[in-house]
Amino acid sequence: MLASVLLVSFAWSSGDPKQYGKPLTVKKATKVSEILANPEKFDGKRVLVEGPIVDVCAKRGCWIQIGSDKEFEMIQFKVEDGVIVFPMEAKGMKVRAEGILSVSTLTREQLIEQARHHAEEQGTLDQFNPESIKGPKKVIRLNGEGAVITK
Repeated sequence: MLASVLLVSFAWSSGDPKQYGKPLTVKKATKVSEILANPEKFDGKRVLVEGPIVDVCAKRGCWIQIGSDKEFEMIQFKVEDGVIVFPMEAKGMKVRAEGILSVSTLTREQLIEQARHHAEEQGTLDQFNPESIKGPKKVIRLNGEGAVITK
């Protein structure tokens, strides 16, 4: 166990890319802003995006938020729990991430449940206010298959 922790630490400190999940197959990246401007065009398609890691799931490492090429935009890269575990140290690093884009519409009730789950993960359940949730809402997510993280 100690050896694997030291190897991961060495990989981060040396600046070597760290592969998560399946190898990347898409050669050309699509801008996050292009996806967000016209999500239906990419729905169900395999895409590669690049950007800074803005946030990491603190509870299970099962998602990362990837910053866009445009300010204040981001896309969530979500993986099945336990299939890939992103370390908290990845926040602020760069990522190339590949997966299948999903566009769906969530009801207000689904959004409340999702927000409650997120508050539990972040340890902020005491601040959770379901009355602040409006819906329905279009959700654009990259169902993750593989990622490469660099400093």
